[in-house]
Amino acid sequence: LSIHVNNWCKIQLEHPAAGYRKIFETVEELNEPIPAKVTGVLPSWLGGSLLRMGPGLFEVGGEPLHHLFDGQAIIHKFDLKNGQVTYYRKFIKTDAYVRAMTENRVVITEFGTAAYADPCKNIFSRFFTYFRGIEVTDNCLVNIYPIGEDFYAVTETNYITKVDPDSLETLKKVDLCKYISVNGVTAHPHTEADGTVYNIGNCFGKNMSLAYNIVRIPPAQKDKSDPVEKSQVVVQLPSSERLKPSYVHSFGMTENHFVFVEQPVKINLLKFLSAWGLRGATYMDCFESNESMGTWFHLATKDPAGYLSSHKFRTSAFNLFHHINTYEDQGFIVVDLCTWKGHDFVYNYLYLSNLRQEWEAVKEAAMRAPQPEVRRYVLPLDIHREEQGKNLVSLPYTTATAVLHSDGTIWLEPEVLFSGPRQAFEFPQINYSRCCGKKYSFAYGLGLNHFIPDRIVKLNVNTKETWVWQEEECYPSEPLFVPTPGATDEDDGVLLSIVVKPGADRPGFLLVLDAMKLTEIARAEVDTIIPVTLHGTYKP
Repeated sequence: LSIHVNNWCKIQLEHPAAGYRKIFETVEELNEPIPAKVTGVLPSWLGGSLLRMGPGLFEVGGEPLHHLFDGQAIIHKFDLKNGQVTYYRKFIKTDAYVRAMTENRVVITEFGTAAYADPCKNIFSRFFTYFRGIEVTDNCLVNIYPIGEDFYAVTETNYITKVDPDSLETLKKVDLCKYISVNGVTAHPHTEADGTVYNIGNCFGKNMSLAYNIVRIPPAQKDKSDPVEKSQVVVQLPSSERLKPSYVHSFGMTENHFVFVEQPVKINLLKFLSAWGLRGATYMDCFESNESMGTWFHLATKDPAGYLSSHKFRTSAFNLFHHINTYEDQGFIVVDLCTWKGHDFVYNYLYLSNLRQEWEAVKEAAMRAPQPEVRRYVLPLDIHREEQGKNLVSLPYTTATAVLHSDGTIWLEPEVLFSGPRQAFEFPQINYSRCCGKKYSFAYGLGLNHFIPDRIVKLNVNTKETWVWQEEECYPSEPLFVPTPGATDEDDGVLLSIVVKPGADRPGFLLVLDAMKLTEIARAEVDTIIPVTLHGTYKP
């Protein structure tokens, strides 16, 4: 079913059978790739691998992992070649996974699940283990992306894991702290055409205060040396609160600027450090909301890199995980975001016990959660003192405003690009190679219905038109855009999404949609269920 609608709430699916529970269940890895049954016709030019990351093991030693981001990382691969498709998956052999398997317990604390104490140790040896320091997880379930010639599976800590994109073997654990001053980096880097990678992470700044570092990893080296070892911090942005950095999940980058949105979801560092002294504390216990700060936007220039301290942008509170796109136009920076209103942390609603409830209970919980909205903010680069109280935004195509206040701050109000009650447009994708950091028209996303993924959506950010693909009892994942070779139109290409249809003979399939019309071109079905995937990449 593909529909072109201006109001997609008219066709809201219900899920009384709660089939979505199946995407939060443990699976086994495969010994070898399995063939898929293709219906429809795959484009002849579409040859490559869709690589996706997500959780694949949801309990250890009979004890459940509690949060969506705790399941042990598994890598999925759909290979497309000469109209044939195979599917393969392997657990990443992280320290977190290998030690959990060896000791049959959670050994390293995950996002929302505390490590279980070793029953063989007495209180004294446990006490000394604690003083050896915090063991940070390397469970890289969030995303996979290339650095130079290599592929890395990642989470949001300082550990990234090198994997072989063909065999799916785990190659090497890399500690970014060896090369750059960061406590961790996001799973959403930006990559330039030449392969240069930019990312952002929390760090310890000057005089014991916290800050955010933007880091640059160079492209593949002529001498075959590892680009990660040549990583550098390019610019540091200050934290609005000295000891409480904001949670950062992604950032914006244009041709000349970086945009960092500092949200009111904070990491209480003292709580974080003391939590490890308390048995049973997790990363989730260290988050808190600042109810008075609202949301701050920070700007930095790219070349030469520098923080624009005089540009103090403020707006009301929201949670932010995913930037859609950011671009410069006529002296303004346009920032398109998937926001969740208010300062209550969205991750509080992503415990597996919530997501596995009966449909009515799932809906009830989502009613209490922050509400999703796609928003466009516009940041003026030229700020003149005399224009106090006036809207500084003169772009003809947006209703977003920016007003200079007497204290020198600029108050932003957004233009709403999409809003539906408890209907999120999330996991956004664009025609990245063509449009990242540039003016664009189309975004593609996963539609979350009370947090349950049940549709794929295309959004025209200029006209606000939407197109929807959905099918009864089908649970898709983030759609990745692959452009048609030599295309002239921005949306000439296909979308790739892994879809789960729990009751079917072949319950997992790769869906290939025409990105222009959001109609199905082909699907490749396999006779295994596929658990939820978060992010991934297409390797031509």
